[in-house]
Amino acid sequence: MTDKSIIVVGAGASGCMAAIMAAKRGITVTLIDRNPKIGRKLLITGKGKCNVTNNCDRDTLIASVPTNSRFLYSAFAAFSPHDTMDFFEGCGVPLKTERGNRVFPVSDKSVDIIDALFRQILKYGIKLVNDNVTDLIMENNAVKGVITDNGRYTADAVVVCCGGCSYPKTGSDGYGYLLAKQAGHTIIEPVPSLVPIVVNEEWCGQLQGLSLKNVTLKVYNNKNKEIYSDFGEMLFTHYGISGPMVLSASSHMDLKKSPEYRFVIDLKPALSDEQLDRRIIGDLEKYRNKDLLNALGDLLPKKMIPISVMLSGIEPHKKCNEITKGERMKLLAALKKLTLTFKEFRPIEEAIVTSGGIRVKEIDPKTMQSKLCSGLYFAGEVIDVDAYTGGFNLQIAFSTGYLAGNSILNNEV
Repeated sequence: MTDKSIIVVGAGASGCMAAIMAAKRGITVTLIDRNPKIGRKLLITGKGKCNVTNNCDRDTLIASVPTNSRFLYSAFAAFSPHDTMDFFEGCGVPLKTERGNRVFPVSDKSVDIIDALFRQILKYGIKLVNDNVTDLIMENNAVKGVITDNGRYTADAVVVCCGGCSYPKTGSDGYGYLLAKQAGHTIIEPVPSLVPIVVNEEWCGQLQGLSLKNVTLKVYNNKNKEIYSDFGEMLFTHYGISGPMVLSASSHMDLKKSPEYRFVIDLKPALSDEQLDRRIIGDLEKYRNKDLLNALGDLLPKKMIPISVMLSGIEPHKKCNEITKGERMKLLAALKKLTLTFKEFRPIEEAIVTSGGIRVKEIDPKTMQSKLCSGLYFAGEVIDVDAYTGGFNLQIAFSTGYLAGNSILNNEV
């Protein structure tokens, strides 16, 4: 045991990991969160299944972090995706790897991950406090504790792990930035990342709830440069588009560099233009005496048919045996190059993660300690790092939390 004590602010993924790692080494830990239960945001990740990490190598991991990936080299070296998997399986949570190397509990229940963390908190005697931290206690450019709504807590070090601005109902409402500012830190303006997208085309609303699988999405900026391409799943909503590919695409879109974007969807990527044309010809012949509107059920989801016909410009009640080659080419283009134009991101409150936060140049990447204030550490989404969807953001949280929790012992807090 040691006579050292720390306070961890925020009982999410990074905060719990930091607290557990410090407590395992004999440090007295107080974990403070404004929510009565830990892991509030963890509960909703991966559609409630908790995409706990991505079963990939470090190169893939780094390549999946578009913002300040180099800052995370030491954290990922200290605690890799395989370490995360070993940690939770060692806590009694069997894991499985699914499409895209996404890792989930075998049970598909995020509560199993939260319960595992809670068991570790109990095991190592971590004190859980349900309170709201409002200020850091500072003396001679060193942090000495925190002030909450209900009192003062003193400690040798403080780890701030209270998230970004996304999903504020979980407690992730940006208050960690205020604490960092008190210590002199610069905050890179938070913007939504991994966020649904509002488009200009009103017909999207007619497709609300339609999920497309095995389609290709490409995103072009205002210079007609392709900035993102992926194959997978997306979803139409009343305001535009969402789903895994769309959320990932949003993290590539920088509105300061390009305020305009367009999205091109290939509904039939497995077929070349020539193959799809032959398929259309076959369907038109099969249903030659029917209206076009009633002849595409073998090719498209029911909701998609009137939209595709509208975009082709063909009169919907025209008989299939009257469709010209030129019209056929327009229909093919509507299927291979379904185009939408960007209007805006949905509010930051709906983003899965926040891009922006505490400037990484002001944090020691080998320890997660502040370069401006002794005894102050950061971990997780409060830092200006974010990644694509697929378990990468939770891995950032676990890796930075692990590194912060371990580094406190090594820096004579």
